[in-house]
Amino acid sequence: MDAGQGLSTSEVQSIRESLAAGRKPRVVFTAAAGQIAGQVGQVIELTDPEVSDEFVVVRFGRDELPFSPADLAVAPKGVTRRVVEPKPEPEPEPPAVAAPEFVLDTPRVPAQRQEEPKVEQTEKPPARRAVKAVKPKGPAGLTVTLAYGDGEWTVAAQQGSKALAKPYVVKPAEALKMVALVDVPGVQEAVEQILGTERAEAEQQAEKLRAELAEIEARLAELREAR
Repeated sequence: MDAGQGLSTSEVQSIRESLAAGRKPRVVFTAAAGQIAGQVGQVIELTDPEVSDEFVVVRFGRDELPFSPADLAVAPKGVTRRVVEPKPEPEPEPPAVAAPEFVLDTPRVPAQRQEEPKVEQTEKPPARRAVKAVKPKGPAGLTVTLAYGDGEWTVAAQQGSKALAKPYVVKPAEALKMVALVDVPGVQEAVEQILGTERAEAEQQAEKLRAELAEIEARLAELREAR
């Protein structure tokens, strides 16, 4: 079995067609696969080659691992799975029996135990596609506006592009209470200054009206006396 060549483009296409037909073609691992070279597995899936070069998923024993086409070759017909067993290490020869020593207090040195080399098989984890987290869309922003113009205070409310409340007139005392909830230096002072100006203008207008009313009452008294 020649396991030195990887899968060609036409062989990958043939495997794709076999998988579509419900078959699981057998492949043999090449020398590029490392310690499992020469063993046989079954192709169970072909993933996206643009995401990872290792897009050929092979079932080998109880494992299902991705490999690149260079790690695999088409298995000849009649080939079954062959497990490569490590060769047993030669047992060390027993040490020669030496003549007994007649020296007192001589400690016995135990023979060193030879540990068999451990063969570790590195598994290649399957490539994972990054999943972009979708942030839920929150509610539209709410805007409440307190405005002053032409001697009147108005309040309006809007959520996003939808008007919840059209501007309506509020009393100066209510506007002052609303501003008192906003702890921003200078805002309350500006509102109090506007209210003070309005108060002074209202007092001047009231004095003028009182003076005009006094003149009208005096004129009316003169007219009554002229009867």
